[in-house]
Amino acid sequence: MLNITPQITEALLASGIQEGLCLVNAMHITASVFINDDEPGLHADFEKWLEHLAPEKPHSQYRHNGAEDNADAHLKRSIMGREVVVAVTKGQLDFGPWEQIFYGEFDGQRAKRVLIKILGE
Repeated sequence: MLNITPQITEALLASGIQEGLCLVNAMHITASVFINDDEPGLHADFEKWLEHLAPEKPHSQYRHNGAEDNADAHLKRSIMGREVVVAVTKGQLDFGPWEQIFYGEFDGQRAKRVLIKILGE
């Protein structure tokens, strides 16, 4: 789980937008973008909870597995979400206390990317 807030903030500043919306989207079916607290214990709790809900092994427990053994990653992504939308106010991401944007990788088999769309004026 990577905190990508600095990269999103940089893109927002480069856009020059003062009021609007910022969409951040994981562009792969086994990855996630979500908002939460940047606290290592919480991240460990997420990993433990997700592994409990959708354990990676045994691979044979999933009908999807075959050419790739990543059914658990698809399920984890479904739980954690595909994207976030954050309001932009006075040129800044309009977060509540402690909120940060994270990229979650649940498979790792290939290169991934994140899409950022900033709309406004």
